[in-house]
Amino acid sequence: MNKISILVVGMLMFATISNSQTTETMSNLNDSVKTYPKTFSHIGITVPNIEEAVKFYTEVLGFYVIMEPTLVKEENETAIGQMCIDVFGEGWGTFKIAHLSTGDKIGFELFEFKESKELKPAFEPFRTGLFHFSIQDPDVEGLVKKIVDAGGKQRMPIREYYPGEKPYRMCYVEDPFGNVFEIYSHSYELHYSQGAYK
Repeated sequence: MNKISILVVGMLMFATISNSQTTETMSNLNDSVKTYPKTFSHIGITVPNIEEAVKFYTEVLGFYVIMEPTLVKEENETAIGQMCIDVFGEGWGTFKIAHLSTGDKIGFELFEFKESKELKPAFEPFRTGLFHFSIQDPDVEGLVKKIVDAGGKQRMPIREYYPGEKPYRMCYVEDPFGNVFEIYSHSYELHYSQGAYK
């Protein structure tokens, strides 16, 4: 066997061994990769008056408008009409919708149905389902005052997670329409770092 043949055979053997090791490594890698954390897209809130809600969430919380309040009609001719029938069933006629966004690009979707004007939200934290949402602002005190001044409610005193040790604060409030939410002074990770429940 000449030198060229030996070189070719050697290269083929190396490629075969290398490919086998790469395949085994990729297989092991795939086995070890767990489900990655998904990102949060948006939350939908039903309100009795969508124009007043847009005013509150933009002027008090600083959210910005992506889509102004818009009337959606029950019909099968458009994609949005079909989607809404899928979600709400039949017989709702029309509703209003607006799309806002938070400073970190999380969507805030507002709905106003004819029934919304009479059906007030009930605060039922012990019932299974969505209990509240939370926003973050380092000026918890200032934001709570703005919410109250705009017709909302402060549901509790502003509390500290690590009194005298760390400046992490929180408070439950209501918007003027009865939707309960929470204010955090710092990120979720910082609030619940080791020792949060001492």
